[in-house]
Amino acid sequence: MRDDDPRLPSSPGFWRSPLRGTWFTSVLGLVLLVGITVLFVTGLVSYAAYNPDLSPVNDQTPGKGILGFYLFSWPTDPHWLYRFTQGLHVTLGITLIPVLLAKLWSVVPRLFALPPARSLAHALERISLLLLVGGGLFEFTTGVLNVQLDYVFPGSFYPLHFYGAWVFFAAFVAHAVLKVPTALRAVRRRQDERDGREQGGRERDGREQGGRERDGREQGGRELGGRELGGRERDGRGQGGREQGGLVTPRPVAPTVSRRGALWFVGGASLLLLATTVGQSIGGALRRTALLAPHGGTDPGAGPNGFQINKTAAYAGIDPRETGAQAWRLVVTGRGGTVRLSRDQLLRMPLHSSALPIACVEGWSTADQWWRGVRLRDLAALVGHDGDPPDLFVESLQRHGAFRRAALRANQVADPRSLLALYVNGEDLSPDHGYPARIIVPAAPGVLNTKWVARLTFGDL
Repeated sequence: MRDDDPRLPSSPGFWRSPLRGTWFTSVLGLVLLVGITVLFVTGLVSYAAYNPDLSPVNDQTPGKGILGFYLFSWPTDPHWLYRFTQGLHVTLGITLIPVLLAKLWSVVPRLFALPPARSLAHALERISLLLLVGGGLFEFTTGVLNVQLDYVFPGSFYPLHFYGAWVFFAAFVAHAVLKVPTALRAVRRRQDERDGREQGGRERDGREQGGRERDGREQGGRELGGRELGGRERDGRGQGGREQGGLVTPRPVAPTVSRRGALWFVGGASLLLLATTVGQSIGGALRRTALLAPHGGTDPGAGPNGFQINKTAAYAGIDPRETGAQAWRLVVTGRGGTVRLSRDQLLRMPLHSSALPIACVEGWSTADQWWRGVRLRDLAALVGHDGDPPDLFVESLQRHGAFRRAALRANQVADPRSLLALYVNGEDLSPDHGYPARIIVPAAPGVLNTKWVARLTFGDL
């Protein structure tokens, strides 16, 4: 039974802002329709690139892990591919936060509407709305916390964010199917009304009866004012907003801003977040503008190793005694057996160079760095994999943090730019950048460019 007590949230009279209305909500919804679709696609692309924790390891086999059916061999060209897709994903997600919050604010009366379900279709809409709101808040919150390197949710971010995205997007699609036609009609109706007013004004300008012309303009002005301030002429059609899904209040307070002004405010907030985030992905002079990004600002140091670091050797639990020239050995295994190589032995192998960036799941990236080391496909040939090299399983010395182990696909191993890097920018790797040896692969997520490499296993994992 409908509750008309204006003191209760279930009553339309409880929500008194004159800004709420179908047109305002529709514009925000159409922006989110495009933006969230791009977010979902780039998010899936990111998981295709490294598939973390969807099975016991980031397994490279398509079909592994629940909902991992879409996985494919991640390409190595162009070499900045992951830098672009993940930078777009993170930057767009942060930029859309004001739009999402404004959209939730605009439809909050519907969350309290009674009865909970008037029909089966209405019940499905309410369920999709609840999943949409809950899923949206969860996805954006976990994403922002991960970007800020301050993730606090129990369990691994990667599967929670991944499976949460599927639930959220399923609700998003269901809601879009139900609401996009209404949103498009609302936007078109607003444009038709504006065109009609302009046409009416031109017709009045041609009339010879000045009195009627002035009366028409005054009446038109009153109608325009009522419409702009959320009046019942447009949104409620005189029925207290019932035709507009209960968004228009029957008891509006005096407006302090127009709906158009509110949209400009939301857009300005999004532009501000864009300007203070995007520099971490683009780099160069714009990096100094990335005030909201942990890896924004200038490079964290000077010299050849003075570029962004996600986790330090101390954080990863690297013992310097294990990485010294006498102690460290790289174990390489394949169908031809196992070999153990010191760093000096690796340096006597043919060395090659690649100019590649590091791009992280948090959205930050470096400029191209000049890496030098042994090609992965040469190491595969060393243990019996001549010709087309197989998949590769990499293990690190690190004791703390995710991605102590990582899997690379055969096409990544075969690329001549894929290296077991020993130098960067003409100097030995620093401990924080993976000394004595690290992986560097074109277009790969930073987490697959394993540091402090201890073992390489070529072939079936």
